Amino acid sequence: MAGASTPAIRTLAEAGVDHRVHAYSHDPRADSFGAEAVEALAGQLGLDAAQIFKTLVLELSTGTLAVAVLPVPNTLSLKAAAAALGAPKATMADKAKAERVTGYVLGGISPLGQRKLLPTVVDASALTWDRMLCSAGRRGLEIDLAPADLVRLTNAVTAPVASV
Repeated sequence: MAGASTPAIRTLAEAGVDHRVHAYSHDPRADSFGAEAVEALAGQLGLDAAQIFKTLVLELSTGTLAVAVLPVPNTLSLKAAAAALGAPKATMADKAKAERVTGYVLGGISPLGQRKLLPTVVDASALTWDRMLCSAGRRGLEIDLAPADLVRLTNAVTAPVASV
């Protein structure tokens, strides 16, 4: 999408990472931002719904905020995410805190280009795909990139953190 720029997109451009940006019309009444992205883009791009990933912000029992990236159709295992990030326990972060720390609004939180690089876990299923989509940092905007590039740029660990 010409002219679209977010910290996430700039991060990829500055790193010289091959990526594409896909835009869709965001409905402010949407209940699930991830499901909206799947509905708008999966068929249009010929992708499996499991190739479109959501970004969730967690609060670890250590007091640190962290990020989990997993396929939209799946549910996060907080126990598995905490273990992967070296913490005894994790809970979902407060929405206002997640927005403040990442610099993005809910439904547009990208794992890339956050105000401060947070500990990140990417579901291991990402590595089974050549390409994946994740938020570009704005509702209605997704980045298409190689999973290995996402893992590298976020210093992420990969682990099975998603359940069906």
